[in-house]
Amino acid sequence: MERSLRGRTCMVTGATGGIGKAAAHALARQGAELILVARDRARGEATVEEVMRASRNPEVELLCADLGELEQVRALAHGFLGSRRPLHVLLNNAGAIFVGRRQTRAGLEATFAVNHLGPFLLTNLLLEPLRAATPARIVNVASDAHRFAGSLDFGDLQSRRRYRAMQVYGRSKLMNLLFTRELARRLDGSGVTVNALHPGFVASGLGTNNGWLGRTAMRLLRPFARTPEKGAETAVFLCSALEVENQTGGYWCDCRPHAPHADALNDDHAAQLWKMSSDLTGLEQGAG
Repeated sequence: MERSLRGRTCMVTGATGGIGKAAAHALARQGAELILVARDRARGEATVEEVMRASRNPEVELLCADLGELEQVRALAHGFLGSRRPLHVLLNNAGAIFVGRRQTRAGLEATFAVNHLGPFLLTNLLLEPLRAATPARIVNVASDAHRFAGSLDFGDLQSRRRYRAMQVYGRSKLMNLLFTRELARRLDGSGVTVNALHPGFVASGLGTNNGWLGRTAMRLLRPFARTPEKGAETAVFLCSALEVENQTGGYWCDCRPHAPHADALNDDHAAQLWKMSSDLTGLEQGAG
């Protein structure tokens, strides 16, 4: 059963398309005070107008940041912290895949930065308002693509030696699950729950930023894909359903528990990934 989200503040990253936009529409219909995070201001503003108009919920606002650029993530978090508002739900949805290896301005491999380091840093920086708003929820959009990632190579998290797009993407999704597991352990008993999900293969904009090859692949696969609305169902469920209010550290698909690959249950790897991510983002040890 979905709870009313009136009076509850929800932040959704990657909100201008696909799962993020569909989730934003659903959460707005439930009455949430929504903060949509977008990389592109024009698309973000258009999405805010669309969601407000469709839901008749005027409590929708925009914050802009590229989650692959850690300085922008810090600015986003610090701007929100300056408002001294509570945060009841954080939906980490933004993601990317790149056919060829790319680097951010800071020299980080882009898939690793957007899909893992950005959400890792943003979540940690927003723990204070989440703790202040308990019961609160963190929801991470992962993927069953983690199953073909193989074990993490901690000596080459940024894929300098070999770059294969789907394997790199799969590793980033494995990192999402290990992050979820370690964060749930650290937040145990705090009133803040953390869960991850597999949305299924969704007809979204993921991969279409890779030129004609990415666009052609998505057109060919689209008939076999879920709609963004169907893909967003589990994310919305984890953000709002009463029956999961006390569930934490889980992996979900189709609104049910879903067993991940054994590599996603490795507590030693989860702790090691946390430490390396903390070092790379400049996060103080012990945060979270």
